Formats: sequence, structure tokens, C-alpha cells
Amino acid sequence: MVIDTTPLPAFGKDFATGKICLGEIEVVKITTFDKIWSCTPSRGKAKGVTFYKPVDIPDGYFSLGHYCQPSDKQLRGYVLVAKSVSTDTSHIQDSKSDSPPLEKPLNYSLVWSQNSNRTGFGYIWLPNPPIGYKPMGFVVTTKPDEPDLDEIRCVRADLTESCEVNDVVFDINSLSLRDQFYVWNTRPCKRGMLCKGIPVGTFFCSQDKISENDELSIACLKNLDSSLNAMPNLEQIHALIKHYGPTLYFHPDESYLPSSVYWFFKNGALLYKLGRDKGLAIDSKGSILPGGGTNDGEFWLDLPDDVDDKDYVSKGDIESAELYVHVKPALGGTFTDIAMWIFCPFNGPATLKVGLWNFTFDKIGQHVGDWEHFTLRLSNFNGELWSVYFSEHSGGEWLDASELEFIEGNKAIVYASKNGHASFPHEGCYLQGSSKLGFGARNDCAKSKYFVDSSIRYRIVAAEYLGDEFVTEPHWLQYMREWGPTVVYDSKSELEKILKHLPFFVRFSVENLIELFPTELYGEEGPTGPKEKDNWLGDERC
Repeated sequence: MVIDTTPLPAFGKDFATGKICLGEIEVVKITTFDKIWSCTPSRGKAKGVTFYKPVDIPDGYFSLGHYCQPSDKQLRGYVLVAKSVSTDTSHIQDSKSDSPPLEKPLNYSLVWSQNSNRTGFGYIWLPNPPIGYKPMGFVVTTKPDEPDLDEIRCVRADLTESCEVNDVVFDINSLSLRDQFYVWNTRPCKRGMLCKGIPVGTFFCSQDKISENDELSIACLKNLDSSLNAMPNLEQIHALIKHYGPTLYFHPDESYLPSSVYWFFKNGALLYKLGRDKGLAIDSKGSILPGGGTNDGEFWLDLPDDVDDKDYVSKGDIESAELYVHVKPALGGTFTDIAMWIFCPFNGPATLKVGLWNFTFDKIGQHVGDWEHFTLRLSNFNGELWSVYFSEHSGGEWLDASELEFIEGNKAIVYASKNGHASFPHEGCYLQGSSKLGFGARNDCAKSKYFVDSSIRYRIVAAEYLGDEFVTEPHWLQYMREWGPTVVYDSKSELEKILKHLPFFVRFSVENLIELFPTELYGEEGPTGPKEKDNWLGDERC
């Protein structure tokens, strides 16, 4: 999809100014490149990769390494360039040296080279840093001579953090160890709201396979400026949400729609305590909910006791629904994550796909209280929407903004799956199980008249970096226990009913069928609220 270029509102202060101070160094994001060399394997299924050099670097800044990406994709990436700065040391943490923040490498080591009549000559070099410094990336040339020492800078070690490999960009698997070669994207080892690591945008490469736990020869940057000066203020957050807020579509056959938390409470939701048979009515603000602590199993919420009221509340009320927004620093404060949470009073039963056959369970998959979310990741250099995270039950995925559907301007579309409400980027059926075998829980997504426009219907419930005077968290957000009772289903009897309807040549034992499907379908502790989830403080799971 082509992203609309409708400009953002003019921002002031330090957000979206094009540069970010990290303490002793300042960085700028470079997105313009000159092509250096493309590498395409002569055999196998591996696709080619192209290496690039950052250009149009502002005066006084230095490259930290080169960039690469698959040759068959539109050029969209960045690398950071850096310069030393004099700054107020009151915001700088953990500085341990009087040495310059940036230094030239001593020399280079040749890591890999390829000589091909088809793709030309390419050489990849690792900078060898002075003692007490670390390289941030590799340098690529088309000649066998060592690169110029002025080509890049290394960074003082105390201004860096360790990084790990992430997605494989390129690989040549060969029986000959001499011919093997791998290229990865990298990311900080520690990620989350409180973490300081910053990816430089460079790549890591090796002739050996590398796992996430292996120590790399390059590092990422560290933000030592505790003021998080590049994060948006409250006014800017509202402007960003109005500019980028996605429209969340529910399936046309959805029976269990979202509601506001307040609607759920005032329409009869009950608070239960262990050892007490009768539930207590909850006021619209959730004032009686126990706050803080951890999920100790002592409390849970449930639908009203009356059958008619129970059915009414379980269906939700989309007219009252709103997105609950948590704004937090990401990747050392170089990005802003806007996590948008949606609440549904009830999660419907699962539908299983077994080859050509589909079976909807009577109860398996059902539970009271369903919290789902998606997350916008915005660049603090320019306010650009960089990617969106789609939470998909026990996992999820980040998608680049160029891969999204847009409904209006820069407002993306997010699809909530039928009954389960997990978020997906496009219409269709997503299988949770074994898509290769065609067996799994269906996640059906489609546009309908049921939708919530998050650019209008949202409420900011947390932005810890701004302080309590700007955003006051609602009391219900402090409720760390379960939003529904614990349910254990008689999965064996339901699966036996399904097996009886399958043709003989696709039949399984009950035990084998259970192994094909997500374990959360067969039993469900009441789901906890947003603040009890791992990604509240941590990064998204992917």
C-alpha cells in the first residue's frame, strides 16, 4: 500500500526534530543510501541481498556502519549517525570515562568476500576498535583494499549495550563451510519501557550460524539521557493518535462485541472473592476492585447472575467501546509505542478447521473478559509511523507500515478475529495450529458495520514517562487479578464428537488431535488486565 503523505501537525521542543541526544552523543536517522553491491547466490533458493552506504550525512556526524536488506524489497530502512556533544551532565547516567565518545577504528578485518562474474566483487569488513571501544556495524566495499579509517566511528564501550541477531536477511547454506554466509538484522538484547538499548540499523554477518544467545562482535547504542527528551508530550500524543489511529473492524458475524469497561461494570459485572459465594456489584469506575499486588487467584470478575442479564452483557456494546491507550518509550526512547487495548465482555467458542471440514465447539475457547491489543511504533526522529504490532493470541507479529492497509490518510486498518478478537492486518482466515496441514483454530477476519475508530474513540490511561500530573491511571487499571473465572473444558468429549464426523482417512486419535491445536483452547484461567501482561513493561512477543 502507498502511505499517504498528509503532514503531521508542527511539533515543537525535542520530539520529531530529526535528532536525539543520548547523553554524550547525539544521533540522526539516515534513510538515504547509495547502493554498494548486491549479492545473489548462484544455487539454491536464497534470495539476493543488497548493501548500502548512508549518504547526506549532516556535517559533524559520522557513520557507524552500513545497511543491507533483501534485494527484492522496496528500500526502506535506516541507520543512525552520531556526533559528540557537550551537554548538561545532570541527565547523564553511568558515564565512566573522560575519553572521547567516538573514535576511528584501528584497522579492519575481512569477514567475507565474494567474487562473481554475475554479481561482481564484494568485501565485508569488521572494524577493529581501540581498547575501550566497540564497533556498531560492518563496512562493505567492492575492492579488496581495507576501507578508509575515516569511513566510520567506533563508540566508547560504556555508551553501548549488547545486541542480538533478529530476523535472517540472507543466508547461503552450503555443504562447504567456506561458502556458508549469513546476514541478520540486530536488536538490543534487553528491550522494554525501562531499557536503554538503541538499534543502530546496521546488520550482523557471519560464516557461522548464530543464535540469539551468542555474544556478537558489534553492539548497539545506549541512551544515558534520563530525561527521554525526544518522547512526545501529551498534546503531541493526542495529535499522533488523531493522525494515525487505526480503525478496528469486527467480523460481520461477530456475536461478542466490545464495550467500554465502564459499561461492563454498570451493567451488572460482579467481583468474586475466594471463599465467598456471592459476587459484589461493581460501580462504574471500579472503585471496589482491589488494586495493586499480583494475580494471586483471590479475586475474579464474572458476568451477572441473571441469565438474561448475562446474555445481554456478554454481547457487549460497541457504541460505548473505546481504545485504552498506553504510551511508552521503545528502543531506548528513539521510538514511541502507542499500545491500544480493547475490552470485550466475552470471548466466543473456537471454530476448528480440520482439512476441508470446519467444526464450531459448544464451549471450548469461551471465557469471560477478553483483553486484546495492537501497538503503533512511531519514530521519535520525525513522528513517522514505522510499524504496527498485531497481537495474535499467544504471539504476534510486527509489520512495517508499508505492508498495512489504510482506510483514510495514514490511518491503518486492524481486523479483530471472529469470537476471539485477536488482531490481524488483512481480511481472511488465519489458522492457529498447523497451517501446513490445514488443521487449527480459525481466526476469521472481515470488514463489517461493526468497527471502532481509535483516532476518535480512545482514552489515554497510562504514560508513565510524563508523570502522574499529566495522566492519571483509572482505578480499574490497578486491578491485577482475573477479569473472568477459571474454566476447564471437557475437551475430550467435544473432540470425540468431531472425530465421528471426519472421514476415515483423516481421523486421528483424540490425543493426536489435541496436540495439533493451541493448548489455551482447552482451559482458561480468567484473563488478566493490560497492566499484568508482560508487554506492559516489556517489548511485544515476537
